[in-house]
Amino acid sequence: MGDYEIVQDNDPRCAELEAAGYRVVAESWAVRLFDPDRELLESAVLRATAGGLTIRELGAESARELHELEKSNEPDYPYTPATHRVVGELAETRALWPEHRVFGAFDGNRLVGATVIRAKDGFGDTRFTSVLSTHRRRGVAQAVKAASILALLDIGITRFSTGGAAANQASLQANQSLGYKLTEHWRTYAP
Repeated sequence: MGDYEIVQDNDPRCAELEAAGYRVVAESWAVRLFDPDRELLESAVLRATAGGLTIRELGAESARELHELEKSNEPDYPYTPATHRVVGELAETRALWPEHRVFGAFDGNRLVGATVIRAKDGFGDTRFTSVLSTHRRRGVAQAVKAASILALLDIGITRFSTGGAAANQASLQANQSLGYKLTEHWRTYAP
């Protein structure tokens, strides 16, 4: 990361870095969800299906569709030293399975949104969520995330985590609408 310093906003080093002439060039966040409200999650999925979408878990046979979705959205991902998403090649998308579980939203036969999650250190940790620009602000992200949380609840996972760039407020709001609470705020400093 070169000369970047990434620190939590409550860290005393923030004042030291600012006094030394460093400036904030990006911010990021982390959220956690404990003991989710199943009814709230189910309603997020129902809203999407009532709007004509199909929400379901995807197997590795859907790797090409997921890769195409990600490639379409790659230019929209905020790039910061702390948060960046590089889609890579199809083989990297295929390699998500079996460690991760993938949940998608279909408009007809077209994959328009997806989330990727895995059980890690006792948490359901979301790796990324992606929605086509034509389907944003319609509850798609909430629906696929809710479906992923419901599936992990069914196997006994009751704690969830994810994070993102502060520049992507829609992502933070989507998570908060499902009950996630902001637990960490990070600053990226550059000289």
